[in-house]
Amino acid sequence: MTSFRLLRDASAPPVHRPWLRQVRPRMAGGWLAELVPASGFWPYFLNPAPAGASPELRDETSAILAAGPGRVRHDLDHLERHQGRLGPRARALYRSPETHLPRLVEEIHAYWELALAPYWARVRTLLDADVLFRARQVAERGAGEVLNDLHGSVRWDGTALHLVRRTRPLPRAAAGPGLLLAPSAFTGPRLLSRIVPPDPPQLAYPARGIGTLWEPGPAGGTEALAVVLGRSRARLLAELDAPASTTQLARRTGLAPSGVSRYLTALRDAGLVSAHRAGRSVLYARTAAAETLLAAAASRH
Repeated sequence: MTSFRLLRDASAPPVHRPWLRQVRPRMAGGWLAELVPASGFWPYFLNPAPAGASPELRDETSAILAAGPGRVRHDLDHLERHQGRLGPRARALYRSPETHLPRLVEEIHAYWELALAPYWARVRTLLDADVLFRARQVAERGAGEVLNDLHGSVRWDGTALHLVRRTRPLPRAAAGPGLLLAPSAFTGPRLLSRIVPPDPPQLAYPARGIGTLWEPGPAGGTEALAVVLGRSRARLLAELDAPASTTQLARRTGLAPSGVSRYLTALRDAGLVSAHRAGRSVLYARTAAAETLLAAAASRH
């Protein structure tokens, strides 16, 4: 939801421009365009509490499908108060959640394939690094250190957690158990909160290192990889700094499209690239294993 909102934001942070340039031309209006405005509230049922540290997309969308009609209508009433009116799809969802939630979930899966799946290895590396850093903070200095370092709008005084712009107190007994901290690549500079008892309160904050997220990967060292993978396969891996189609890669490298397709199949079978359908095209992206391999080769170059 945060990434979709960022796509609609004309003043999105410059750090995300490489991703925005690639993804915006693939996008079209639909259910999400009505339910996730460029600013302000979006329905809580679109952002269910995760079942674990690394839920799969289908786990998340299953929770959306399980949202009861009361929850859906409550959130849409809230959205209407913020926006002034609901669009035609949102009104249809209000009338019959059980009929239209499957269509919304289908669109979410399509959006994932277009906008996030080709980039997920890179994003996941950033998020995992943040989680590791926070875990080390807890172990060395305690949870209070994490909370006071999380974001400028959060302060822990030893007995209570203070959030800037939240004017009403939230007693522990009414908040739901625990506190869920969620690093995000797409919140921008803001901290987002979700407080929907009985779920634990959620705070989504900008992950550390966002400024490096879309920087080009290591370019050196492909000569060493070429000895192992072959020159053409190593060249294709280097070219996949951003997801690309077979046609785009053939144009950039001068290789025949049939050869590019064959090499990409071999790289995919080896777990070094992943394939993601984007309309009539298939986009290929480097996996985390390929990023590690390229970084290791570059460090020896």
